[in-house]
Amino acid sequence: MKRLKRFILRFLAILILALGGCLFWASSQLKPLDASGKPRFIRFEERTSLAGAISRLEQGKVLKNAWVAKFYARWKKIPTSVRAGTYELGSNQSVDEILDGLQKPVRRLVRIPETNWSARTANLLEKDQVGTSRDYMALVNDPSAFQSVVDFPLPKTSLEGYLYPDTYDLPPLISSKSTIRRQLANFQKRVWEGLGKPKDLQRVIIIASMVEMEVARDSERPVVAGVIENRLAKGMPLQIDAAINYGIQKWRPLTYDDYKNVDSPYNLYRHKGLPPGPICSPSIKSIQAALKPAKHPYLYYVALPSGRSLFAATYAEHLKNVAKRRRAVAAGTPE
Repeated sequence: MKRLKRFILRFLAILILALGGCLFWASSQLKPLDASGKPRFIRFEERTSLAGAISRLEQGKVLKNAWVAKFYARWKKIPTSVRAGTYELGSNQSVDEILDGLQKPVRRLVRIPETNWSARTANLLEKDQVGTSRDYMALVNDPSAFQSVVDFPLPKTSLEGYLYPDTYDLPPLISSKSTIRRQLANFQKRVWEGLGKPKDLQRVIIIASMVEMEVARDSERPVVAGVIENRLAKGMPLQIDAAINYGIQKWRPLTYDDYKNVDSPYNLYRHKGLPPGPICSPSIKSIQAALKPAKHPYLYYVALPSGRSLFAATYAEHLKNVAKRRRAVAAGTPE
C-alpha cells in the first residue's frame, strides 16, 4: 500500500512538473518573436478565418507558433474570422497584441481633390502606399475591366473624369483595382443615379471638368458652363488654359509659347470644339452646372485674385476686365 502511495505521489509530481513545463513553454510561445522587430502592414484582401490568418502570420515571421496561438485564441474566445483590410502587426508584439490588432483594421482617409486628373491622383496614392502609380494608370486606361461593375456607359479608352473625387478610406496595400472600384461606385451613386442618368454623359463630364478647373466659386459654375456653350454655338475656340495643362500633364503657369506651340488636341487655342476627353474628375456641382448652364450673352471671363470672375459679352469689354485683373495683381488686392 505504501509503495502504491509513493508511486501515485511520484506520478503526480512528474505530471505537475510536465504540466508546468508545458505551460512554461506555451507561455514562451505567446511572447514576441523578436523584441527588436517593427510593425509592418499586412493585407487580407477578403474575409479570412482566424486560423488561416494566424498561419499566415507564422509564415511571415510575425509570431512564433501558430498552433499555440490558435489554441490560445479559442480559449480567449476571439472572433473566428478576420475582416478584409490592412493590419499593422509586428514580431515585437505578443500574441495578445496580435490578436487584438487583428480586430482593428487600419483606416487611412485620403482626400482626392476635384482638380486632380488621373495621373496626379496616381502619384498621390502611391505616396500614401495605396498601390503603385503604374498599376493605377494601367487600370485607368482599361475601362473595359470595370464595365461589368457599373450601370452607366464607360468611355472606351480612359476612365478620366469618372473617378469621383472624395475622401476615401484607403489603407496601405489596398489594390489599385479596389480603389478605382470605390471611385466608380461613388460616381454611379452620386452622378448616374443621383442626377437621373444624364444623357450624353461623356459630353457632360468633359464640360464639367473644364468648369471644375476654371471656377473657384460655386455660384459661377453655371455661368462658365454657359460661356462654354455660347462659344461652341458660335464656333469659337474655347481657349481654356487648364486644358493645355492637361495636354502637357503639368500644372504650371502657361507661356506664350505654350499657347502657340503645344501640339495637342487639348490646346483649345489651336483647336475648336471640345477636347477629346475630360481634364479632371469634376465635382457634383460642376456636373450640375454642365447639365444646366446659365443662359446669358457672355463669351469671355477672367478671374480676379479673389477667385471672383468678371464676365463680358464683347471682346472690348473683356479687355477692360483683363486690365482690371492686371491692376489687382499689381496692387496685391483681391478685388
